[in-house]
Amino acid sequence: MTKKTDVRPRHQQIAAEIRALIMSGDLAPGTRLPTTQQLMAQYSVTSQTVQRTLNVLKDEGFVVGRAGVGVYVRDEPALAIVPASYMPPPPEGQAYPWATEAAKQSRQGTIKLLDVSEVEPPAAVAHAFGLAEGERVSVRHQLLTLNDAPTELAWIYHPLSISTGTRLIERRRILGGSARLLTGLGYPPRHSVDRLSVRLPTSEELEVLELPDDVPVLRTFRTVYTDDNRPIEAQILIKGGHLYELVYQQDLPRT
Repeated sequence: MTKKTDVRPRHQQIAAEIRALIMSGDLAPGTRLPTTQQLMAQYSVTSQTVQRTLNVLKDEGFVVGRAGVGVYVRDEPALAIVPASYMPPPPEGQAYPWATEAAKQSRQGTIKLLDVSEVEPPAAVAHAFGLAEGERVSVRHQLLTLNDAPTELAWIYHPLSISTGTRLIERRRILGGSARLLTGLGYPPRHSVDRLSVRLPTSEELEVLELPDDVPVLRTFRTVYTDDNRPIEAQILIKGGHLYELVYQQDLPRT
């Protein structure tokens, strides 16, 4: 088997190493990076290569430059998301959990409804709902922001047998999110299954999420079930890979 060699430009290799240190916490938020001269010596590269490295990390939001002072690790770490916290409907009068969870980390989360329509679903959605060929679904297309910066694109699908004649198919926001509405319609979310993958963004994702070049996105395909294991919702969620950490918790049986 041929050994794989990293053929990326040297500045990308160095950026990857520094990025890994930031994400692991070894370079904590607010830490000042070594000077240009120190980085040149550490990696045996030119000043130009160091500047290209820092520009990559600045574009991705991992570091910030402070004029006349130096370059520092961003003050805020990646947003830690607990997917399980988004399935239960919020109490009456409370906002969608996205905004609530963001507020816990001193950030303002908002949701912009981009479109609501009836469509032929992607194959994965049709399979999740057990639809026959040609059956249509409703979809709510949303943009989620943190502190007014675009951070996530979402496509929320429902079978027409559930959404027709409800607010799910109206072009207006749903207070508390679809989980509360589905519960009120007699379809309480009971459990969900997430499939996670990583890929490079499409042109739409790159532009709408204002992603730096070559930053991958984290794709979540989520199926939500109600009683009797009936699928009631499918979600396709696209996040910038440099902005998030997903946190999964599991209780293990005692031996």
